[in-house]
Order: sequence, then C-alpha cells, then structure tokens
Amino acid sequence: MSVMYETILVPTDGSPGARAAIERAVDLATRYDATIHALYVADVRMSPVSSEMGRETVLEMLEENDGKPTTAVLDRAEAAGVPAVERIEVGVPHEVIERYVDEHGVDVVVMGTHGRTGLRHALLGSLTERVIRTLDVPVLAVPVGRSDVVDADEE
Repeated sequence: MSVMYETILVPTDGSPGARAAIERAVDLATRYDATIHALYVADVRMSPVSSEMGRETVLEMLEENDGKPTTAVLDRAEAAGVPAVERIEVGVPHEVIERYVDEHGVDVVVMGTHGRTGLRHALLGSLTERVIRTLDVPVLAVPVGRSDVVDADEE
C-alpha cells in the first residue's frame, strides 16, 4: 500500500520553527502532487486578540505589524509550482488545527517544533506536541534549522 498525500496542512505563526516546516511541506506537495493549506491562528489567549474579533480585524492587525504569517508558505509554494490556499482564523490554535484537519480532509500536518509562544519543551514546542497527541493524521515535526535534512531516498 503506497502513501498518498493530497492535502498538506502547514500551521504557521511566521516563527523560525514554522519556516523550517515550509520546505518539507513543499517537498511533500511536489512529490505527491498535493495542495498546501497555510493556516494561521490568532490565539485568543494572547493579547490583543479576543474571540469577539472578526477575521478582517485580525487581518488588518497583521498587515499593520509584520504582515500575514502565511505569506512565506504561499510564496514558497508558488515558486515551486505547488497549489496553495491560506486561511486566517481566530481561536485556540490546537482546537482550530484539529477542526481544520477534519473539515478539509487533511492527510498530513507539517509543522515546526518551536514557535513564538510558550516555554520551549525539551524536544517539541507545546503546540506541536499537543497536535501530535490529539490528531488522527500523521504530523511531521520539523526541528528549527533542520529544513535541510536529506531524506534517505534522496541520498
């Protein structure tokens, strides 16, 4: 039985950990002729975001600051000729990721091991760890600075 990935989710916050996952996701998408879904979740537990804020308000806040964290994913996918879509949501990140996986039939999640929020765990970022434990689909956790790791079948 061969593995097939049609829908690859890249949760991103623009951090080095999230950026490390982009190359892996694009590589998988290229190999399997898959579509990348770039997802940013504005965490309602972090100021100044609140659950009452609409998506447009969050987009405006992002544009006024560093821009959308999904841009790097979309740019890299476009450069590789990989179809990509983006989604900006407001909520609790692991809950939104889980819902997104279910609603969009995601086959694999590719994410970095450390993001911007919370204390770093010894091996994984707290969000990545929680996603790995709660999802029923494979999660590829890419360590920061290791997007250049070569797969065994590439050697």
